Amino acid sequence: MITVFLVDDHEIVRRGVSDLIDLEPDLEVIGEADSVSQAMARIPALRPQVVVLDVRLPDGNGIELCRELLSAHPELRCLILTSFTDEQAMLNAILAGASGYVVKDIKSLELIEAIRAVGAGKSLLDSRAAAALMAKLRSEAEAKSGPLATLTDQERTLLALLGEGLTNRQIAARMFLAEKTVKNYVSRLLTKLGVERRTQAAVIASKLNPRG
Repeated sequence: MITVFLVDDHEIVRRGVSDLIDLEPDLEVIGEADSVSQAMARIPALRPQVVVLDVRLPDGNGIELCRELLSAHPELRCLILTSFTDEQAMLNAILAGASGYVVKDIKSLELIEAIRAVGAGKSLLDSRAAAALMAKLRSEAEAKSGPLATLTDQERTLLALLGEGLTNRQIAARMFLAEKTVKNYVSRLLTKLGVERRTQAAVIASKLNPRG
């Protein structure tokens, strides 16, 4: 028997998933929560094997909740079930230790199999999450071997913002810097990359963070 705890702020979602699980002889829902605070209070006492949780919660987010739960209870298995398809959210969930990430348009039987797989100790990513992870790993490998290897974290952030086509003023607002400081940072970054124009840096940024 795999014991399951559900975390979602929508009662209808929790009820739907719970009803699905109740039909399976090897799965059992032993608790529910609609917020981070409720989950943190109830899960340690109930000690489920699998926690199914949403990303967006009223008092926080499921990814940080996943990280906190696994830090205190490493034997837990977390499955992210969300309508949030942003690549970065998928990557953040994986980095937080989630065993799986599935989107709410998943079919009922596939969700049940996902819960079983996670409960059995397997890792599970849907095709979108897997593609995002591979792109991330590929870009990191390229960065370590090319001119990007020498960039600081701040310079990587700056490069990403150049890739979005932002002006110095917009970048200054995003990075909480003076516009003149940003101008100096951009000049230094272009020199490091061996390019003359910010449009060239934007091309490098797009290769570093490919979009599928």
